[in-house]
Amino acid sequence: MQSLSGSCLPGSLPNSHQALLKNRSLLSGRLALLGVASAHLLQELPGKGLAMSEHAGVFHRLERQEGWQACFGYNDQALASGGSFDTVVVFLPKARAELEMRLALARSLAAENARLVLVGEKKEGIAGAIKQLKLVAPQASKVDSARHCQVWSAEGIKPAPGFRVQDWVTWGSAECAGVSVEVAGMPGIFSHDGLDKGTRLLLETLAEQPVTGDRLLDFACGAGVIGAWVQAWQVAHGASMSSVDGVDVQSQAVICARETYQRNHAAGTIYASDGLSGVDGRWSGIISNPPFHSGVKTDTSMTEQFLQDVQRHLQPGGELRLVANSFLPYEPLIKRYIGRAERLREDGRFTVYRAFMG
Repeated sequence: MQSLSGSCLPGSLPNSHQALLKNRSLLSGRLALLGVASAHLLQELPGKGLAMSEHAGVFHRLERQEGWQACFGYNDQALASGGSFDTVVVFLPKARAELEMRLALARSLAAENARLVLVGEKKEGIAGAIKQLKLVAPQASKVDSARHCQVWSAEGIKPAPGFRVQDWVTWGSAECAGVSVEVAGMPGIFSHDGLDKGTRLLLETLAEQPVTGDRLLDFACGAGVIGAWVQAWQVAHGASMSSVDGVDVQSQAVICARETYQRNHAAGTIYASDGLSGVDGRWSGIISNPPFHSGVKTDTSMTEQFLQDVQRHLQPGGELRLVANSFLPYEPLIKRYIGRAERLREDGRFTVYRAFMG
């Protein structure tokens, strides 16, 4: 239930990282990099310091970079020390609200009179982001346009200690088939402001034809809606209780899913993993509203890899239940990796598939 969170292929550098390297003269003293999309950037930089990514796969590659403190997302304990970085680089996130949060984190990490650098692509909205930058750094100025990006810099940043990720968690509710759950949200979470149509269709089929088993898995769990709702539905209907684990690649999703589970007294473990590579075990049922966007482009590669990996994680006879945009070519992929796909529901835009492991 989330979109791809902006990683790039190992070995490649996105335009924003190349633009920063072109302006590496701005980078002095201890460095803090927020929103890193490629660990290879660190090998090209003149200094050392802290590197944060909200993408689990990128984070694990950052961990292997000598001399750098790698952080996974906004609640990593290493961020709590704060206040000691001479240059703080903020890469523009896709969500405008997330930029506000990322700038607040940047100020908490800044030493007195630190330099703040903002880098982002034009197509991702760097022009509109400058207003947000100038709210915290009125003195900011553009220093370069390169690689379809803009690079902005502000000297003499005033630190603002005390960044708390809990201050950015909001609450909403999701209701389907007469069952409602409370759902945590954070900037950068897909559809955290309501139940999207694809997930609603999926939940309706789960009410009509439940996925059964003691232990289920919600792949690309987002804020934890599916797992919390499934267990709330089971309680409301006196059905056998399942533990529903969740897995997501994005830091904010993992944070929110854990909060959602705690608020709704749901049982299950939430894993941070790039696909299923970081989880072990087998489940009697796997449920998913998988991502298919990388930026503005349709990208089904993560779902195809997921379907390949499902073979190792779905028990014999176990069920895969998946919702996807109807135009996506998932039915032949499900047939190839799992077995015959049955279309449970279609509404013109979305299709809910199910298949059983042979």
